Amino acid sequence: MGRVTSTDRRGALRIGTGLALTALAGCAPAGGREPRPARRPHRAPAPGPRAFPGLPAQIAHSPRGRPEVALTFHGQGDPATARALLGEAERAGARVTVLAVGTWLDEHPALARRVLDGGHDLGNHTLRHRTINSLPEADAYAEITGCADRLRRLTGGIGSWFRPSRAERATPLVARLARRAGYPHVLSYDVDSLDFTSPGAPAVTRKVAAEARAGSVVSLHFGYADTVAALPAVLEELDRRGLRAVTTTELLT
Repeated sequence: MGRVTSTDRRGALRIGTGLALTALAGCAPAGGREPRPARRPHRAPAPGPRAFPGLPAQIAHSPRGRPEVALTFHGQGDPATARALLGEAERAGARVTVLAVGTWLDEHPALARRVLDGGHDLGNHTLRHRTINSLPEADAYAEITGCADRLRRLTGGIGSWFRPSRAERATPLVARLARRAGYPHVLSYDVDSLDFTSPGAPAVTRKVAAEARAGSVVSLHFGYADTVAALPAVLEELDRRGLRAVTTTELLT
């Protein structure tokens, strides 16, 4: 047998190490256990309601004076329409506020997180969208807390806002019940787009453009094709006038 040189030893060492690493790559960890799957990223609970000292119990307009408006959408109707509206807003760099109906969340639970993941506000628009101001106290409270429970289950919080169903403003009783449920303010509005009357996209755009001003809260709806068609023009008109569409929380902060 010939003499083994240092060069031979280094080559053997490299080969042996490579074989060992190859073998280890195909082996399970010690104890025969498979590697644990990667953990899913943790999602923080949704922001909860905030009190804004100095602002009224029912808010329809921001007094901050900044060139901003809040586009608020009643969350109900075809989920495809909702996703189209959210996507259109996001493409324009706008953020909106969605007041969701509880039974709508039951049917389309993924939309709660879709709203939050897009950077928008999410709130409570009662459980079944009944005429809440006409209900007995116990029934009205159940409408508010029923939707709050859905929001909590889906997002970890009861939502940032409460808006009464089928009413621009809450009665003193409903406002008091909303505070008891955890909402310091009732969210009203000072611009009604009337999109729920299906007047056509140009009419929706004209109505919002004519009435919106710095600090406005605009009422719109997810469930109408006119609103989807009007939104790009609404956002363009707001931008032309130097107004930026932000969440209601941003508008008031």
